[in-house]
Amino acid sequence: MNDDEMISVAVRLAGYEYRFACATVEREELLEAADHLDQRMREVRDRSGKPLNLEAIAVMTALNLSHELLRLQRQRAEADAVVNRQVQDLLQIVDDVLSKTEPVEV
Repeated sequence: MNDDEMISVAVRLAGYEYRFACATVEREELLEAADHLDQRMREVRDRSGKPLNLEAIAVMTALNLSHELLRLQRQRAEADAVVNRQVQDLLQIVDDVLSKTEPVEV
């Protein structure tokens, strides 16, 4: 069996079984993602005060995950901007120090 070979993987989501095709090397990641999604779908179902159909559970879960992803992307962009400013500040300090030192003759 090579890494590019496609295999069939069964996963359970909100009590229903689904089969997916994936590359052999992606199997564990698919199972991990399915476990995470199943947990999140069950949380949505259990938190709802009323019975929800599978489609409603899936849409609400997708919206929650999308919201989290966008929030994390914004946080990462903000952190990257802070780090970039700090690097630029440090480079400016180094440039200032180097410009004040006398050149060394070799």
